[in-house]
Amino acid sequence: MASVASREAYFETGLDVLSDLGYGGLKLAEVCNRLGVTTGSFYHYFTNWPSYTKELVAYWVQQRTVMVIESVRGETDPRRRIDTLIQVALELPHGAEAAIRVWSSLDPHVHSVQATVDRQRFDIMYSSAYEILQNKRQAQVFAAWSVYVLVGYEQSALPPDAGALKWIAAQISHKLDSDGFASVPDGD
Repeated sequence: MASVASREAYFETGLDVLSDLGYGGLKLAEVCNRLGVTTGSFYHYFTNWPSYTKELVAYWVQQRTVMVIESVRGETDPRRRIDTLIQVALELPHGAEAAIRVWSSLDPHVHSVQATVDRQRFDIMYSSAYEILQNKRQAQVFAAWSVYVLVGYEQSALPPDAGALKWIAAQISHKLDSDGFASVPDGD
């Protein structure tokens, strides 16, 4: 157990632990065991466990939301932007996403971060859908769908079915091109 791991390896391993074992499984010993390092190696990078977990959440935000949004903003075609966002969302480590949601129900800081991530993900979908639909309510419903479906998928106790999720995403995405959101009622 004398190997060296990078800070990023600690974060990626933390996300893997969350994905595999949930929030309750996120422990220093588990992270170090998976990396094949000692706890001394951990303390080379992090002053304590709370500082690691706070940085882990910040890393998750940066890697799984901020960088994605920044990269798609350069895409001028809103349809390609949405397709890219959906593809990225389908490839998220849904187990880790679900574990972070559980964690957010227990930790006010993580809850605040989770709410910000949900809003950022909603906002980029909304603005992209609005460019296509030219209707605020229809764009709002499309963006809400994208957040609701993925959050529901993350929270479901049913066996994961990535193929079904891809099919659902394709069906709703197709509605952007076929006037499928024209029937969205105004208001609540």
